Amino acid sequence: MKMHRLPSVLTTLLASLLLFSIANAQRGGPKPPPDLTNERYGPHERNVLDFWKAKSDKPAPLVVYVHGGGFRAGSKESVSPTLLQLLDKGISVMAVNYRFSPEVTFPAHYMDCARAIQYARLHAKEWNIDPRRIGATGGSAGAGTSLWIGFHDDMADPKSDDPVLRESTRLSCMAVFGAQSTYDPFTITEWVGEAAARHPALEGFYGLKREQYDTPAAREMFRKAAAITYLTNDDPPVYAFYSEPRGPVPVGAKPGTGIHHINFGLKLKEQMDKLGIECTIRHADEKTSAAQETNEFFVKHLLGGR
Repeated sequence: MKMHRLPSVLTTLLASLLLFSIANAQRGGPKPPPDLTNERYGPHERNVLDFWKAKSDKPAPLVVYVHGGGFRAGSKESVSPTLLQLLDKGISVMAVNYRFSPEVTFPAHYMDCARAIQYARLHAKEWNIDPRRIGATGGSAGAGTSLWIGFHDDMADPKSDDPVLRESTRLSCMAVFGAQSTYDPFTITEWVGEAAARHPALEGFYGLKREQYDTPAAREMFRKAAAITYLTNDDPPVYAFYSEPRGPVPVGAKPGTGIHHINFGLKLKEQMDKLGIECTIRHADEKTSAAQETNEFFVKHLLGGR
């Protein structure tokens, strides 16, 4: 049985990686070389980032790209040429790597990316960036990470011995692709379906087997890992794009089917609308250019629409 199941799981993961490489990359030409390559923001070998510096006479906003891959694959090199067109608008770009499951579990993936943002703020003067105007983007796991950091209370620790950790983690806006507003398997089952809740990446993300899910400790972990848990009326605006088919996920679908479903975005928008926060949810069936709208969103919220 296991010999037949493994290709299905791998196919689901690889399909997810391909989907969000395409959706977020929107590849359209060569990428300019970074001004900083594999800059270390932490002690682990994957705690590295690339930075593209916009030409600007004054401190420029920054967009941080967090790659997808189920928290266990992917690379900062998947940043798209289209996103890097923000350089021409006067917005700098940073792409980050972070540690993978199963070497680490929640919240380590999130905290690596938060630290990268703090590292950028620590070097704001040197890199000519405005620490008050930082946005984030990414697909799938990178999208969920962007939302989690963006909604979470500021994790700056002014008493830390580490100067990086004294910096703010707050974001000004997030533009995401196939975002999961929760990684709680029980909530995912309710919103989307059991197949989505059985995505093979979730066990590694939490360091739990499915039979360990229904305990008070696990349910509290699920609550803390969900971006929507932290949503309050002072949080930043969101643009979210989805391309997985709408509608119910078929009973008996392969594990992972539905993990990029638009219901994650619709549930998020429902809560953000109640709080009066801008939340734009788009789908591929609307025949819109996600890449173009993403850049327009960042120009609007980081440059005031210029």
